Amino acid sequence: METIFGFIGAGNMGGALARAARRRLAGSQIRIADAMQAKAEELADDLGAQAVDNVTAAQCADFLFLGVKPQMIEDLLTQLRPVLAARGTPFVLVSMAAGVSIGRIRSLAGADYPVIRIMPNTPCGIGEGVILYTCADVPDKARKRFLTAMDGAGLLLELAEGLFDAGGAISGCGPAYVDLFAEALADGGVACGLPRSAAMALAAQTLVGSAKLMLESGRHPGDLKDAVCSPGGSTIQGVRTLENRAFRAAVIEAVIASCEKNKALG
Repeated sequence: METIFGFIGAGNMGGALARAARRRLAGSQIRIADAMQAKAEELADDLGAQAVDNVTAAQCADFLFLGVKPQMIEDLLTQLRPVLAARGTPFVLVSMAAGVSIGRIRSLAGADYPVIRIMPNTPCGIGEGVILYTCADVPDKARKRFLTAMDGAGLLLELAEGLFDAGGAISGCGPAYVDLFAEALADGGVACGLPRSAAMALAAQTLVGSAKLMLESGRHPGDLKDAVCSPGGSTIQGVRTLENRAFRAAVIEAVIASCEKNKALG
């Protein structure tokens, strides 16, 4: 019998995860539900999957992804509580609600079901993302099945639940910070006379290449930065300007602010 992955929520994040799962699963193994039926149908058609409603997803999914915002999780689990209680087959709840603990998920669901709490990011949809995860009472076979199915998302990193708010502030919120930086790089290029399309392409590829170099070389980013900063050169002047404007401090404060907000959401 096929393992069924059900996704409740077909928004940016839920859609990215469903696309990641489709890299390893057949379309027949995926169910998509959303408050906007048309959105569920559109994503399901794109993936060769099946669009269903919340109740049907909860009845049939071996792994049920709760892809709704933190403030919506209580209403969703209140709706699904009797459906889950009536099930006669084992299942795993997979929650991506920022700031909502496993204990809270179980309380809202009405029982101590196996839970995988995750914190994904949007690049999961193209196989270059991050999924932070932690498990509670998930059988080893189910855990391995989950990791295999979601391997197409990118990096899967197990993290203690107490560190989720901090980890999510980097990998979950970080794409927005990177996008801001890329836009600023491109704007600077346009200010210097580059066509917008060329400036955007240069900025994006520079970010991709720099990140891959850091990962594949294992070198500290400060070391890689120093390697580009020739004595008396143009790069060190740019770095000096960023330091004068507290660039690193601003990024650190952004991560701390996001971490604190993650905690508040819980």
